[in-house]
Amino acid sequence: MDRTVPKTGSEEIELYMRTYYSLLRSSHMIQLETLVETHMAMDSSLHVQSSSPEPDVSALVYTSLRLPPCMPNVDVVILGQSEKSFLGAGYAVTQWERTYASGRRRRMHFDGQHILAAFIVSRSDIDDLIPMLTAYQIEWNKLNALLQGEVTKLFLSQHRDRKSPLTEAEVAMLSGALRLEADDLGRLAQAWGEQFVANLTAISRERKQIGVRLIAGSQADYRRATAQWWDELHAQLPDSVGLGERPVYFVSSNTHSLVNLLTGYALREEQRLINYIEARGHEALLAEYRQMQQQETNTTRKNNFLYYVLKKYLQDSDRSIRDQLRANEWEIGIHRVSSRHGFDLETQVIEINKLRSDWLDPRLCDERDYEFVHQSDALIVNIDYPLGLGAYELLARLTEGVQRVLGIYVMGKAATLNGRIGDVTISNVVHDEHSQNTYLFNNCFSAQDIAPYLTYGMVLDNQKAISARGTFLQNSRYMSVFYHEGYTVIEMEAGPYLSSVYEAVRPQRHPYNEIVNLYSAPFEVGVLHYASDTPLKPGENLGARSLSYTGVDPTYATAIAILKRILEREVGRMRQRLPINQRGSEHLMSAADSAAGLN
Repeated sequence: MDRTVPKTGSEEIELYMRTYYSLLRSSHMIQLETLVETHMAMDSSLHVQSSSPEPDVSALVYTSLRLPPCMPNVDVVILGQSEKSFLGAGYAVTQWERTYASGRRRRMHFDGQHILAAFIVSRSDIDDLIPMLTAYQIEWNKLNALLQGEVTKLFLSQHRDRKSPLTEAEVAMLSGALRLEADDLGRLAQAWGEQFVANLTAISRERKQIGVRLIAGSQADYRRATAQWWDELHAQLPDSVGLGERPVYFVSSNTHSLVNLLTGYALREEQRLINYIEARGHEALLAEYRQMQQQETNTTRKNNFLYYVLKKYLQDSDRSIRDQLRANEWEIGIHRVSSRHGFDLETQVIEINKLRSDWLDPRLCDERDYEFVHQSDALIVNIDYPLGLGAYELLARLTEGVQRVLGIYVMGKAATLNGRIGDVTISNVVHDEHSQNTYLFNNCFSAQDIAPYLTYGMVLDNQKAISARGTFLQNSRYMSVFYHEGYTVIEMEAGPYLSSVYEAVRPQRHPYNEIVNLYSAPFEVGVLHYASDTPLKPGENLGARSLSYTGVDPTYATAIAILKRILEREVGRMRQRLPINQRGSEHLMSAADSAAGLN
């Protein structure tokens, strides 16, 4: 069969990747300075001003949010898979400070002086970190040159401990000195927060020269890391859960949406949440709530609003409130398991038969079906959305370790080439840049499954997606060639997941550079993405803006569709166990049976 995916002509991207992988083979430290030329030649869509003397604020904000706040002090980054690999190389990471980035979930430790240790799950973490660190260094050094003027030096020397916002006059002075628009300077100040002046001071002192060392990066190392995750998961779960013996629905999403929908905590504590936003002076949120009350708005908008407020409420509350929520989760069979010794990943194992019908979000299940839900023997295994090839490694480990897979459902963020931020896209063709395969599959979701729960955006089904190798590893030519061929969604995980699906249903490893038909998979597959980025529109990328409250709408629309699908399939599966003469009395084979494919 002829290949349907054209060559993208992205030779510069390939050269860049070959360069840093060849350098990382060295047992000694490599310097990112050697990558600057090939990084600039790549002309990344996330770093469009890489070769310009003017700072690229979008790139700097993007990298700053995805690197830890200790980065001004870091000049060495060590990459490895597990505590054991770091300790074996002489880095006592278990004694170092744990540090976090607000925009990227990755386990990292800082030695308090100049070394950062970053845990990687797969090759995709390298493809994410190396371009990000290089972009950060390039933009740092641009600002270093621009901060050498006497006026800026005097300002920084007089405000060493400054944490308060800049005045209009200070904004005008700094934006002029740094060749930035005032709005761009404001975005950078917002990203750095109270450390804004401190960061500029650190940048003004010296150029950034980051060294990187990869201490373990073989395929065997990645497999050992995921095996450790699976072993820790089993060890921390109660024996009664029976993860290896019960049928499983696998979900890749986040750590909050499924739990919020199943516990109903935000809905039961509505008045407490409203009291909280009143007390904290969240006027915009309060105005939104009052408007919904006056308009007698629909359930979707109000419930999603409460879930959004709940996140803020939990961040500002004491431990007792979080303990109460965890107790609620335990009562209905939700087990949270964090990876202790390896990469940063939370897994949630949910016992369907323990769910409380009076707590479920009312959009999930018809109350007449609750008795069937309580008869279920199945589990939901939800993992916090991994990065790139980490998806392949984790799903491969799960499909090897469970008795039966009933469904695989993926929700996450993506770039859209034809929609708007906040839209939901549903693809049934995925081209995977890792394997060069084009996967054709029956996506179990359609627009009708999402649209009733989406207030602001629209749903685009029957789309074609590209699983890219990294957020920086794209340029306008790359996107234009694919867009010309009808590919409208760019993300990072669907292709790796489908490679793992292939190996779960075929007697061989996934192929390379083929068109792969997965229509005959014995379990259903659903892939949903909500748009967080529109890279063909200048200024509308992940560094330029964030989803904020508008991101709640597509997040919960997709989460509801997934959970509703699972519960309906379980109702159908449990009803199928009834004697034939009793099935007709239970709504005459309801739509749940149809969704489960059992009639």
